[in-house]
Amino acid sequence: MKMMVTDTQPAAQSNNFQKSSSPPTVSLIIVNYNSGNSLLACVSSALSQVDEVVVVDNASIDHSLTQLETLFSGDQKLKVVRNRENLGFAAGCNIGLANSSEEYLFFLNPDCVLSPGSVGHLLRVIDERRNVGMVGGLLLNPDGTEQAGGRRAIPTPWRSFVRAFGLSRFADRWPRLCFDFHLHKQPLPTYPIEVEAISGACMLVHRAAMRSVGHWDEGYFLHCEDLDFSMTLRGRGWKIMFVPDARIMHDKGGCSRSRPLFVEWHKHRGMMRFYRKFFRHEYPGPLMWLVALGIWLRFCLVASYHSALLVLRNLGIQRG
Repeated sequence: MKMMVTDTQPAAQSNNFQKSSSPPTVSLIIVNYNSGNSLLACVSSALSQVDEVVVVDNASIDHSLTQLETLFSGDQKLKVVRNRENLGFAAGCNIGLANSSEEYLFFLNPDCVLSPGSVGHLLRVIDERRNVGMVGGLLLNPDGTEQAGGRRAIPTPWRSFVRAFGLSRFADRWPRLCFDFHLHKQPLPTYPIEVEAISGACMLVHRAAMRSVGHWDEGYFLHCEDLDFSMTLRGRGWKIMFVPDARIMHDKGGCSRSRPLFVEWHKHRGMMRFYRKFFRHEYPGPLMWLVALGIWLRFCLVASYHSALLVLRNLGIQRG
């Protein structure tokens, strides 16, 4: 196992796509932050399916890295990069990218567990199609149901407006106008399909496609960087595929339940950055103002809910 400490970020790479005749190789990149036992389960499920594992730790204070180093102390596939502070998910992905060496880059959340053969299913799709730059699998909730985000459309300002005001119920009458970007509500396909975006929890990316994008946008700390990455990748001419045969159990939010307000703040800031970056010149100002108002109104409601839960919990502790 290799270990290092870093404070630096990777530079962009050049784009030079050449299909290799040798078997595809995969670098798994995991950004860890206090993920507890989930990190062990994640690495254990993936180790036999990939050629390299790069764990980038954002200054965790729990036992997750200690357990990992104890269990896999002699495994040469594993490389651990320790950051001195929490740099966020996008920056962590960029550091993992700089410390990886294989042809394909597999960004995976530490609260994911791969089914046997899932990496192989993803590789077959991306390796056989020259213009496919990224693929994602079927994300499952712990109860076995399909999770939102594994396959989705880009939540444009209009689509977000439709969803916020419940207009998606008219989708049968006006499908193009009242489209809901949550594709997991549609029947599960039996074969790989092209989509506009996949979840950052599970992204297998060709290194040539990564070079054309350059890097993850570190202006996002947590959330929405995957939408940004998908938009940028497609803007460079690459396709994104959803592969239903690759099944991944995802305990969504398992690494962030202890700090819900922190997570929600960065999620809503990420939404604002995403809309300003890609859509502020394409949509009329009043619609963008409504979207911004909706984002911050939603944050206030969510923050109030979590604050009330915290007060109730503290009252229960004091009475106990």
